[in-house]
Amino acid sequence: MAVVGNSIGGWIAAELGTLNSDRISSVTLVNAVGIHVPGHPIADTFGLTPVELSRLSFHDPSKFRFDPSALSEARRAAMAANSATLQVYSGPHTMADPTLAERLAKVAHPTLVAWGASDQIVDADYGRAYAQAVPDAEFRLLPGTGHMPQSETPGQLLPVVWDFADAHAAGRPRP
Repeated sequence: MAVVGNSIGGWIAAELGTLNSDRISSVTLVNAVGIHVPGHPIADTFGLTPVELSRLSFHDPSKFRFDPSALSEARRAAMAANSATLQVYSGPHTMADPTLAERLAKVAHPTLVAWGASDQIVDADYGRAYAQAVPDAEFRLLPGTGHMPQSETPGQLLPVVWDFADAHAAGRPRP
């Protein structure tokens, strides 16, 4: 099984990779958070409005205009609950586990770290450091893309993810 995650989902995917389960054939981290990289902080997104978050998340935020006033009260409540849950998981303003980088050094699965070149939540050098933390990990920079390539440039991201997963599918030797 190929494990793929973006942002905090990438952190979860990285954690799964550290388990070294034989059920996992590859791990793909897309603009993942979860480690501390000196000089490359993770933006504190919890206090941002959706419009401010969009400016940090997309290469071209004008293509992803968001009008929070158009949301229903139920949708706003769900977004607030999701944010509160993320804060519990990630800790207050850290979005990192101080033990993860050390544990990544023991990952034995083929790992790809894909990163939007225009990500302002976590910059590309943070992504490079993530890739360096995992033995033999590949790093792919996605031009014209921010923090959420699955939304912004799926035509660029999906072939990278599929090709990597296919190349490392269970039963296939690692090149």
